[in-house]
Amino acid sequence: MRVGVRLGGALVRLVESPLLAVDLRDGATLGDLYAELGAAHPDLDAAMRSALPVLRGTHIDAQHELSHGDEVALLPPAAGG
Repeated sequence: MRVGVRLGGALVRLVESPLLAVDLRDGATLGDLYAELGAAHPDLDAAMRSALPVLRGTHIDAQHELSHGDEVALLPPAAGG
C-alpha cells in the first residue's frame, strides 16, 4: 500500500520535498512508516521521532494501523510559552 507523508516546519529542510510517498505492506503501522522513512532519510530519523504524527486531524501513536492512501502529517513540536 502507499501512504503519503506531509512534513511540517524544520522537517522539510531535511529531505528533498515536503511531501513523500512510502510503500508499505498491508497492515503496516505508524512505527513501520517511521522505520521506512528513517532508512530512506537518515537525517530525518531522529527529528521525526519528536514530531507530532497526525492523521485526519487526530494524533496517532506508533501502533496505529495505516491504510492505503492515508496521509500522515509530521508536525514539529511547538514551543510552550
